[in-house]
Amino acid sequence: MSEPNTSPAAFQATAAIDPDAIAVRTIGGTQTLTWRDYATQVREVAAGLAALGVGRGDTVAFMMANRLEFYPLEVGAQHTGATSFSVYNTLSAEQLHYVFSNAGNRIVLCEAQYLDRIRACGVPIQTIVCVDAPAPGTLSVTQLIQLGRGDFDFDATWQAIGPDDIVTLCYTSGTTGNPKGVEITHAGLAFECRAYASVMPVEFGDRITSFLPTAHMADRVTNLYLHQYFGTQITVVPDRTQLPAALADVHPTIWGAVPRVWEKLKAAVEYSVGAETDPTRRTALMWALEVAGRKAAAQLAGQPVDDALAAEWDRADTAVLRALRAELGLDKLKWALSGAAPIPPETLGFFFGLGIPISEVWGMSELTCIVSVAPPEQARLGTVGRLLPGLESKIADDGEFLVRGPLVMREYRKEPEKTADALDADGWLATGDIITQDADGYLRVVDRKKELIINSAGKNMSPANIENTVKAAAPLIGALATIGDNRAYNTALIVLDAESAAPYAAQHLLPDASAAALAADKGVIADIARGVAAGNAKLSRVEQIKRFTVLPTFWEPGGDEMTLTMKLRRKPIAEKYAAEIDRMYEPTLADGVHEPEVAPVTP
Repeated sequence: MSEPNTSPAAFQATAAIDPDAIAVRTIGGTQTLTWRDYATQVREVAAGLAALGVGRGDTVAFMMANRLEFYPLEVGAQHTGATSFSVYNTLSAEQLHYVFSNAGNRIVLCEAQYLDRIRACGVPIQTIVCVDAPAPGTLSVTQLIQLGRGDFDFDATWQAIGPDDIVTLCYTSGTTGNPKGVEITHAGLAFECRAYASVMPVEFGDRITSFLPTAHMADRVTNLYLHQYFGTQITVVPDRTQLPAALADVHPTIWGAVPRVWEKLKAAVEYSVGAETDPTRRTALMWALEVAGRKAAAQLAGQPVDDALAAEWDRADTAVLRALRAELGLDKLKWALSGAAPIPPETLGFFFGLGIPISEVWGMSELTCIVSVAPPEQARLGTVGRLLPGLESKIADDGEFLVRGPLVMREYRKEPEKTADALDADGWLATGDIITQDADGYLRVVDRKKELIINSAGKNMSPANIENTVKAAAPLIGALATIGDNRAYNTALIVLDAESAAPYAAQHLLPDASAAALAADKGVIADIARGVAAGNAKLSRVEQIKRFTVLPTFWEPGGDEMTLTMKLRRKPIAEKYAAEIDRMYEPTLADGVHEPEVAPVTP
């Protein structure tokens, strides 16, 4: 029997493995969905959507938080042959107008809180299905299911879907202009899931949490599609603040996060150790973290762990670290991932020292998601692993990394010129990334080609490298934008981390945790100055941040300064904060412009 080559075929095979196993659950298991009930609901949803006229080649949109009901609705839509996709819940009515117009959907399944925005977007929507509350002019999920006709041939419908049909659209949150709708086929997705699992094993019953937006391709692949192909158990996390509780509840066997989440987990561990009141436990924790730190330092330096340190780490693991991993809920991991943006090596080293090796991955929506990775025992710090088997790569004369193979998107929807710019006649996709490849095939991401800084002396620099180095040394920083193109030296616009603001203010007895108040606080500025100085110490002289400004605002994903996937919109930032940038280059230090506490000397 041939392997399934469409997502519905994969789902049908998986659901039959152990129908009574739990497929999807909420935190604490207050709601659960077995594969048997899941398959029944998929059949019912498909029949209801078909009665509304949804069929092969149509598009169906979703706008909701991470919730249990999403899964049978999404997979049910797939079984009609439709292209099902999610939009970011933060999109404005104007942005929804563009996406829905481009996608061509006439059906939206959503939560009640998004109804006004969907209706205000100006695109005629035939049917809105509201999943969580009755609302005038919408269908409930029950009503949708009741529309299903007895003569609907469910099996013939999903079996007619072809591998070259489009399974989903992923709207890239571009740093300039409207997002592009990446068309991904069933065949491309099947290749992604199998190639990935051949390197990072995924098995029926593996546990994972879904907490990234379902519009994010990382969540779709690691939670929805691997789930359909291999039978992972999903625990939905509707609010990111519930993630620590979810991890402690689930003890996932496979798990991944964006760098900021890993950084917050690191800060939480360090804070809990610092706040420990029991002197005996505090001493044990500090000793164990010091041993872990030495193991991490060896890893970061590329040096082997000697026998004495290995033995001491084993003692620390038995006495402290094993329980610490269990408290975090990360004690059962087969593998852990970090992706979507560069992660500071210090963060990788910290978790390696705790006994949680993280594999850094690289990928992009245009390549279905994950393109390169290495299993934990083969991972090399600072690299994003090796290409998945079955892919080809080459490096263009200007250093841009090109990829060819089954993962490559079909096209950008209704954007033939942009498709032609990205994808040549021989099937090579221009990734836009500068990547180097060593003799063993390990990849190192330098930066986006268009974002490299070239200073007035002609020196090329990676702003992402500078930013990650400084952020790793200053947890209070939420984001920073390095300025220096055609300039004599580098400066930075810094914004504070919104989630850390209130705890920081409380810890330092500050009455006001607003961005404006903290940006003007001398203690905050001093902490940032120390962090920038510490980051500078790890950078070459030409890369170092000479001056910085702390802005009296927070940058939100999807705002003027940051995409929904947390990438900086550098050109809009430069335009919006032109006056602040110019002030950092005045001959004398202007009010509100600061310098690092120390001027480190690094060759």
